Amino acid sequence: MNLEQERRDDILILRPRGRLDSNSSPELERVVAEQLQAGTQRVVFDLSALDYISSAGLRVVLLAGKKLRASKGKLVLVGLSDMVREVFDMSGFLTLFAVTHTLDEGLAKV
Repeated sequence: MNLEQERRDDILILRPRGRLDSNSSPELERVVAEQLQAGTQRVVFDLSALDYISSAGLRVVLLAGKKLRASKGKLVLVGLSDMVREVFDMSGFLTLFAVTHTLDEGLAKV
């Protein structure tokens, strides 16, 4: 997995690319933890370049969402491919997050 980070005002945009699995999820978890500890309250996960997500990747997204909700923050998922959307749907996680098709929609929702 390659991870890009971008800031737009006070919104953190995270773009994992490739596979988000047990090998790569610790990096994303570390970045998320650092950013939340630094006070980030609004996060967009742009998953449009994600080819695969495992349960380890889902766990990182779920934990980020829980931590943000606990601190009155917000997490939005953007650009889910059919395969990634199916994984989120089968796990029941689609109902836990705001999901949009485009980054602009996601930025407006967060």
